[in-house]
Amino acid sequence: MSDPKASPASPDADQSFEGVLGRLDAVVQRLERGDLSLDDSLKAYEEGIGLVRRAQGRLDGMEKRLEELLADGKTAPLPAPATSEGG
Repeated sequence: MSDPKASPASPDADQSFEGVLGRLDAVVQRLERGDLSLDDSLKAYEEGIGLVRRAQGRLDGMEKRLEELLADGKTAPLPAPATSEGG
């Protein structure tokens, strides 16, 4: 079993969105501790930027897919939840 803090982000583009967020959280925690050298901080920051871009790409793809599903005429958006507040 490998230490996630010691290994770089997997280049595997099929990594789950949640996996990317978990790895990003670990990178942020390492940076926030403040005990990294300047070089290691830069490497961690670069890794974090890559993870953010990967996560954003996954979100963009999911959003596009949802738009396609809603546009096909077979799937309707869920109705907004009713509020029980009186007015």
